[in-house]
Amino acid sequence: MKKRILLLEDDLLLGQTLVELLESDGYLVTLARSGDRAVDETYENKFDLYIFDINVPDINGIELLKSLREADDKTPAIFISALIDLSSIAKAFAVGADDYIKKPFFPEELLIRVNAKLGDKTSTIKYNDLEYNPNTKTLKKNAHTIALGEVQEQLFNLFIHNIGKVVTQDMLLGCLEKPSPSALRVALTKLKQTTGLNIKNLRSIGYIVE
Repeated sequence: MKKRILLLEDDLLLGQTLVELLESDGYLVTLARSGDRAVDETYENKFDLYIFDINVPDINGIELLKSLREADDKTPAIFISALIDLSSIAKAFAVGADDYIKKPFFPEELLIRVNAKLGDKTSTIKYNDLEYNPNTKTLKKNAHTIALGEVQEQLFNLFIHNIGKVVTQDMLLGCLEKPSPSALRVALTKLKQTTGLNIKNLRSIGYIVE
């Protein structure tokens, strides 16, 4: 059975983009463009995940989640917001948020976070001679555990969740402490040597593992 997501986002273009992305990955998504509409949807339907913007018409995302938690609604919730001050982030987690993504963000990043919440956390991802548990972040190659540094782990996580899909250079640069094209090439070379991933460079587009 497909899992259901309630997306609260008043920006129609962004909302439609996220709906298309999430539905292409197998989710059923309901888009609400105001807090009042989102309230109506939570009364009428049962959802597996909430994705709330904060600054929306009527009830804002934080107040909405607060009221849902007070009504004993424990549905996991991810905030997506242009508010990047620590006060807003603290309020979001204080009312019961599970995750917080700062705008602007790559839509694929949201998909990775959603899959982490709703995916089958008991199963490992198998690719050639690699086995990866996204929950514990344990990676094995031919049954032997491989230790990856923080940067390598983030790069690997992007590729393993996007097999057969293009991962843009900008997405990969976001994993580096000091982003630059040359630093990325070094990091990817190291990742290929450690894991054996066949990472192909698509010039001016990005990288792909097929």
